[in-house]
Amino acid sequence: MQKRSKIRDRNGGQGFSLVHRYIQHFNEVSGHKSAAFKRRSKLSGLMITQFEVQLPEGKATPDFERKLTPLNLHEGKLAVFKAVVKGVPRPKVTWKRATGNLSDSDKFHTKYNEASGECSLEIRKVSPEDKDTYKCFAANHYGRVVCTAKLNVIEVTFKRQKATAERELTSTDPADFRRMLKKTGALGQEEQKPTKRVRGQGDRFWEVMMSADREDYERICAEFGVADLGSALETMEEKRQERLEEQAKYVESITNVKHVEVLGERSASFGFDLELKDPTSRLFLFKDGVEIPYSDGATQKHSLKVVGKKHVFSINDLKPGDAGLYQVDVEEVNLFSTEFRIPIVDFVVKIEEVKAQERQDALFECVLTHPVAKIKWMGNDSLLENGEKYCITVSEDKLIHRLLITNCEQLDKGIYAAVAGIKSCRAWLVVEVEHDAEPGTKKARKTTAAGGTRVDLEKVAKEQQAKIQEERKKMEAAAKVQKEELMIGKASPRTDSSADRTRVNGLGGDGAEGDRPEAAMSEKTQSKDGGRINETAKDDSNMSNVSTVSSGGGVAKKGVELTNGMENEKSSKARQVDPSGAKASPGPQKPSLLNGDADQIAQAGAESGSGVGRNGKSADLNIQDGTKNSSGLKTQTVTGKSADLNIQDGTKNSSGLKTQTVTGKSADLNIPDGTKNSSDLKTQTVTGKSADLNIPDGTKNSSGLKTQTVTDSNEGLREGEDSTVSAKHQPSKGKGNETQDAVIDGNELSDSEGHNDSPESSKTPVSTKRDQKKKIPIAEAESEHDEAEDPTGTAMPVKRKRQVQLVEDSVIDPGVHFVSGLSDVDAVIGGTAEITCKLSSEDCEGAWFRDGNKISADGDFVITKEGAAHKLTINNCQEEHSGKYRFEADGRKTEAVISVKDPPRFDPADLSAFMEPVEIKVGHNAIFKLPFIGLRPIKIQWFKEGEEFIEDANVKVEKSETHSRLLLIKCQRKDTGEIKIKLKNPHGITEAISQLYVLDKPTAPQGPAEVLESSAMCIVFKWRPPKDDGGTPVVNYVLERQQMGRNTWKKLGEVPGVPSYRDTDVDHGRKYCYRIWALTAMGLSEMMETDEIQAGTLAFPGPPAPPNVLGATGDHIMLSWDPPPNTGNSRILGYYLEKRKKGSNLWSAVDELVKEKKCAVRDVVEGIEYEFRVAAVNLSGAGEFSSPSEFVFARDPQKPPGKVMDLKVADTSYSHMTLVWTKPEKKPGVQDEASGYFVEIREGENAEWSRCNTTPFILTSFPVKGLRPMEMYWVQVIATNDGGEGAPNELDRFVLAMPSPVRPRFTDRKMKSFMVVRAGNSVRITINFEASPRPEVHWLKDNGPVTKRVTVGKSDGSSQLLIPSSKRSDSGVYSILVKNMVGQETYSVEVRVTDDPKPPGLVELEENVPGTVTVMWAPSPDEKRDDRLHYVVSKLDSSKGTWSTVADRLFNNKSTVCNIMPGREYHFRVYAKNDMGMSAPSDSPTWGTEKKKEKFVVRMPTKKQCDLRCAPTFIVPLKLHIAPKGYECYMSCAVKGNPKPRITWYRNSVSLNTNTNYHISNTCGVCSMLILHVGLKDMGEYSITAENDQGRAKCSTILSVRE
Repeated sequence: MQKRSKIRDRNGGQGFSLVHRYIQHFNEVSGHKSAAFKRRSKLSGLMITQFEVQLPEGKATPDFERKLTPLNLHEGKLAVFKAVVKGVPRPKVTWKRATGNLSDSDKFHTKYNEASGECSLEIRKVSPEDKDTYKCFAANHYGRVVCTAKLNVIEVTFKRQKATAERELTSTDPADFRRMLKKTGALGQEEQKPTKRVRGQGDRFWEVMMSADREDYERICAEFGVADLGSALETMEEKRQERLEEQAKYVESITNVKHVEVLGERSASFGFDLELKDPTSRLFLFKDGVEIPYSDGATQKHSLKVVGKKHVFSINDLKPGDAGLYQVDVEEVNLFSTEFRIPIVDFVVKIEEVKAQERQDALFECVLTHPVAKIKWMGNDSLLENGEKYCITVSEDKLIHRLLITNCEQLDKGIYAAVAGIKSCRAWLVVEVEHDAEPGTKKARKTTAAGGTRVDLEKVAKEQQAKIQEERKKMEAAAKVQKEELMIGKASPRTDSSADRTRVNGLGGDGAEGDRPEAAMSEKTQSKDGGRINETAKDDSNMSNVSTVSSGGGVAKKGVELTNGMENEKSSKARQVDPSGAKASPGPQKPSLLNGDADQIAQAGAESGSGVGRNGKSADLNIQDGTKNSSGLKTQTVTGKSADLNIQDGTKNSSGLKTQTVTGKSADLNIPDGTKNSSDLKTQTVTGKSADLNIPDGTKNSSGLKTQTVTDSNEGLREGEDSTVSAKHQPSKGKGNETQDAVIDGNELSDSEGHNDSPESSKTPVSTKRDQKKKIPIAEAESEHDEAEDPTGTAMPVKRKRQVQLVEDSVIDPGVHFVSGLSDVDAVIGGTAEITCKLSSEDCEGAWFRDGNKISADGDFVITKEGAAHKLTINNCQEEHSGKYRFEADGRKTEAVISVKDPPRFDPADLSAFMEPVEIKVGHNAIFKLPFIGLRPIKIQWFKEGEEFIEDANVKVEKSETHSRLLLIKCQRKDTGEIKIKLKNPHGITEAISQLYVLDKPTAPQGPAEVLESSAMCIVFKWRPPKDDGGTPVVNYVLERQQMGRNTWKKLGEVPGVPSYRDTDVDHGRKYCYRIWALTAMGLSEMMETDEIQAGTLAFPGPPAPPNVLGATGDHIMLSWDPPPNTGNSRILGYYLEKRKKGSNLWSAVDELVKEKKCAVRDVVEGIEYEFRVAAVNLSGAGEFSSPSEFVFARDPQKPPGKVMDLKVADTSYSHMTLVWTKPEKKPGVQDEASGYFVEIREGENAEWSRCNTTPFILTSFPVKGLRPMEMYWVQVIATNDGGEGAPNELDRFVLAMPSPVRPRFTDRKMKSFMVVRAGNSVRITINFEASPRPEVHWLKDNGPVTKRVTVGKSDGSSQLLIPSSKRSDSGVYSILVKNMVGQETYSVEVRVTDDPKPPGLVELEENVPGTVTVMWAPSPDEKRDDRLHYVVSKLDSSKGTWSTVADRLFNNKSTVCNIMPGREYHFRVYAKNDMGMSAPSDSPTWGTEKKKEKFVVRMPTKKQCDLRCAPTFIVPLKLHIAPKGYECYMSCAVKGNPKPRITWYRNSVSLNTNTNYHISNTCGVCSMLILHVGLKDMGEYSITAENDQGRAKCSTILSVRE
């Protein structure tokens, strides 16, 4: 329908007056009291309570012009609800909330501007307690309206979990208390079973484990550093059960869980089927523990699509940052977790378009930047699986991926895609139809790859693998710690801070934060000098990995349980120490950084209260001590060369003194200490050169003195199994007391939280920020320790004092390095090769080497330097220039390989001559010759239009080592095309292309000739050019003409190359025939002869289109028309125009011949209506007249009509309404009479008008259909005529799509009140009614709600109750209640669901009175469930033989039967009967005796049986047969015998029954044998035998074969 943008504002207070007048009138008649009523607002979702039916003029009820908007804010933000109200008088605005009040003026602030009607509510610093539904009330004397909106406050995750825990603690609900006890019990069980704790089991670890597949458990545990998989699985199962119990509070079921999956390059999705107990429960989406918003559509980054139970979360516009752990919560309970991993990979070589013929194989190939085990292949947006049709393969290095599509068909063509991570590439597969295949033949299948320049994928993969290896080496080199000098200097001040915290990975506590798999993985550190690899051990007693460095230099512990046996004790203050080991006054200290793989670590000797003495050179020390007792003196001595020492002390008590002394050269010391006391003396002495010592001490007893001595040369020593921090050493440059570098690869040392003098060692991933390399000189120091022994005999060292001098940090210049290295180059012999690299400094010089030999500049080598770029150029490359080239500068080097190859090549002059097109005439020979050079052997191929030449009688190919020649003999036009030569050798491929043009005479012009004009003066005709011009353009056409009836041809001459001719030398009525030749540079074509063409034939034009009226006035009418499509093969001379008055049959000519295609008709009378027609005239005469035009008045233009009058609604219903109106008045000069009407409607909330009729409606009433029930509509009618449309007339109130108020009543006259249904069948009750407005329908069963098994259907005038499969429990009284605002009505139907009754029990007979029998039986099992069940008793008298009913409708369990005759037998049957039918009978025992009668014996005469058995005999014997060679031979005979004899055929006494060359049959005694192709081998004696138990018969014949 057409749209109109007009909108009229109406008084909302009078909108329902028409409807409610009916209601008011009904209430007055029925005696009901009128009350306030509700009506809909113009804004959706709002209802206005109107206090009075008729509002005074100028007054209006309150309403909202702008509603409240729901808010979804983070806590702490400002929430503002705004709305705009209206009404006369101005309404009063109040605010309320569903729960709680708004009395806090500091929290809640309201505003209301009566002039503009804008009102607002501000909520400052929203909190989770403010989450509620807020209501805005607007009321005045005539009505009231309310608008609601929800405020949702997004809590921070840990706050929401904390609030949940607090609610559980303060809740009075027993269920919450039991849940809290369960958690406490579970925690206690964990504490009671410390052996089941698993390292690495943070929140992230358990979420990933519970969301992973079973086959991924081992991989996840390895990533998180969990060694005990069994304990992890047990703990995971406990956590899974706890989660299921929590989910049961909100979730009915969750199935079909699908983890995150990449759908393409732009999106990924995950989902599940979810059924909630409360549909209003909220779902939250988290990524790595942080809540993220999502939308219902695909407009945001994250979206949720819900279809029934299916919930699908989508992640759009994928980026690498989208990887992480995604969790979905329902309220505060975790519902689902999935880990999204995005591999960092891209395509080096993408798949390309492949063209393959049918039945060929198509191959797609791609190369990745990084190894990937498997990528996705898509075909026409469908996932492809490896199988017979699609073969998916991966190279060993996992860089090259291939998709092979076997046996291509037309259905396989389309777009194929390779998807790796979030990257993808696409290409077409084009399947071409086989044209050259001969019927019944099959071509060998070939594999077709992408066209164009082929890329050596193996080479690309090797280059990419080399790049990966180079990147890996760079990472390893960056991970190695550069050796630093340790110089003796003044101690640098340090500041200990207990405020810093360290996040420890790999612990079992729930409080661990920031768990990352890469942080828990073991790293290896390799030393250059010692060649030793020190791996971090994975043991439950080891230290956890540390990812943050405390400013105080200690390891921080936050919510985790360390596994070294005991927790560290607190130390009150940090202390400074001097080189001699004496204590200094407390003061601030500055943290020092040791560069180990760019890691920040704590200074290994800066803890207060401990000291380490080290004397010697080149010693790397790593000494670990576990828990020790202290009943005596303990000494550790290590002596050796190139030893790495790793000394770690765990928790010690304070019963003695402990001393560690390390002596060696270039020592790297790593001496982390735990919390120690001092109750005993312990001495560790390490002496040696370049020693790497690793001496961890476990739990030791102390019954006396213990000494450990380690002597080694150039190897690492380690005692115990505790995890250590790997160290590297570097020879010092000083003398005397050598400088010692304390360097720890990938590790950081810091104080524990609140334990400034208790360092712990741990390892940190390389990903943390470590940009500066700092050196820390450490002076000689002495260490004293106290140990105490606990009752179990385990040493408990508490403190160790260590004094170290520090110098301020300084940054070491990394030196010159390569910005870009060399790349491999392929060069051609005789050409130029260049390799270039770039350094970070322009001042550095370098040297070039080839295969280890230094290169100097000469005639072949040119060495240039431009700034920091160094370039080597090789002129006139030869094979000896191939090799590995290296550039060295400042101790750094880069290498590349130059390969000098000798591919096939052409001389440019020869190639230019070859590329010149070759033109020859048909039948001549074409020769193509091209010299070349290159490494031999060279494979030579010649092609024409892509197809290779095969030598035959017309194609000769000459090949030599220096040139090739192609000879095409007697070329034809079809040989025209592209000629290509292709050369290939091991070093490359080259091609050259030329063109061959074979010239010939053109073919004949194409007919038939088309006659354009045929008149008495001329003949004009045209034809089509030749199909093949022979390779040269058509210059002229040669024509000859013959007059029909004559034998001579007249030459008309040559016509320029336009295929048309105008012959003016013709006689009227004569017929002519023409011959036409095409003329080119190669000669004349074959002849084309036209059909007979007559000059001056009578061909009249066709009828034109009906005339169009351009305008009309009182004295003329302007017309126009289009020419006829059929001109009669001649030009149009003019047109005849005629007119006719309306109501008349007489046409009159308007004017003489009209030359133009328009005309102004002036011979008209004003006020008369006319129609017109036109006919075309050509040389032959006037043609047919056109169809008449539309009627048009000869009058001045009309004025638009006025408004219609008395517009009103005559009738309304739920789907239509009828409008009636009166014609508008006619006012001369102002408005004319209306010729039709348009009806327009619009819904109450819509601003645009919709036109109900597209053409004017003549009548003054119109039915508007297609309305929606109970909707409000505005209606207007527009009058129209030839002058245009008048002003619309709109109803002053909207119309409600509903009929007049009607009290509900039932329309069925014959409604059933009782129904009996068999159990298992459906129960269907349909009730028809009428009511207005539409009523509410309720069904009840026995005055209660119906069960869930009952389905209720509703329509406009009926309602249906349906029980698909009924049970006995469905029996009852079903009532329907139909209610609307006028009244209500009810009707009841009793439904009895029953089944065939079960039979009664045991039947007994008893005689109390002679001549009577009392029948008693056990009741039927259905008697208690069916109150309408009764019994029927039947009797069988032996004298009659029929059953008769003796009692019916018995509701007890016995019956007395009279008239029992002695001497007779009686049988009784008892049936149970109900509304469905009767049960199976229960039989009684026999009653009475019957007199025995003598048996009547009939003696039958004996019969003699006839013996029909006989021996076989041949009735018809075999005949002699003489058969021609190659023909068939048929032998037959007839045999009889009883029993049926067994037939056997023989040839020369050899049985033929099993020979498949003979067709043998036996039908009703007729035995036959058929030989299809008789040969000489079939000659001989044929016999047949018939045998049974009575005898045997034989018959034989002779078969002769003639050639």
